[in-house]
Amino acid sequence: MPSYDSSRARFRLADRHIAVFAHLLDGETPPEAMWDSLVELQRIGLVGEEGELAPVLREPLGALADPMVMIQVEITGEHGAVNHGVIVGQEAVISHDGWPGEEESEYVSIEPTTLVWELARKVNLHRTEKEEGAPEVRVETTMGALDAAFVALEEPGADGDVTRDLVRKALADADPSLEGPALSQFLELVVSLNATWRITAAWDGEHEGRRSTMIRALAAWDCGPLGYWVREQPEEPIMPGQVGPDSALVLLKSNSAEVWEKITDLLPDKGDLLVADE
Repeated sequence: MPSYDSSRARFRLADRHIAVFAHLLDGETPPEAMWDSLVELQRIGLVGEEGELAPVLREPLGALADPMVMIQVEITGEHGAVNHGVIVGQEAVISHDGWPGEEESEYVSIEPTTLVWELARKVNLHRTEKEEGAPEVRVETTMGALDAAFVALEEPGADGDVTRDLVRKALADADPSLEGPALSQFLELVVSLNATWRITAAWDGEHEGRRSTMIRALAAWDCGPLGYWVREQPEEPIMPGQVGPDSALVLLKSNSAEVWEKITDLLPDKGDLLVADE
């Protein structure tokens, strides 16, 4: 069920409720399949009897109707995939957070100056240290080897040592070139993995003199005590069908400060936005 918390001007809404709002904003009557969702919104006072929208919806719906920047945050952890995001509108910045197994997301207005902090919060970015002057550390294998490792992790009844042996064997079988210290290091990353995440920012910009959708993305692994590892390959943004079992997987060891900078670099400057000149 949708809900509204007036004390913090926050909303819990599912995609089906957003779809109802879209029809009403366009002056359309939602189709019959959406009537249950419409009634739910009417019960909490967000939609009137004649389809009129409550004034408290002005900021979130204004941003959703005319976004300047759309940011999607996809996180996959122990409880599966969860989607979060931020919509940067002309007059408001709206953040939304999902929850594992829940239909609704929480929508709330945030200050534009806190945008990077908000994205860092969504991926649970914590302070980590990296030795000054330390050489770059990369681990290279294939997506097929990673898939094999994940299958081995799901073996029922396996304890810690047995799981490590199963994952090691799966990796060695899937990618014979992964051996020695590199195999051991990747093994530890896989068994220590808290979550993988990807942030994608999109906006209307200009490319070679033409209006075009501009996209920047960042993918990383949060490996708990082993820190953050930025996924260099497959390189983001990834198009459907682009990645297969033979695709290279390359991870670069990083730290929270470097990840923070990379998140910051995802955001367009004012001059990158076509609306900046309007």
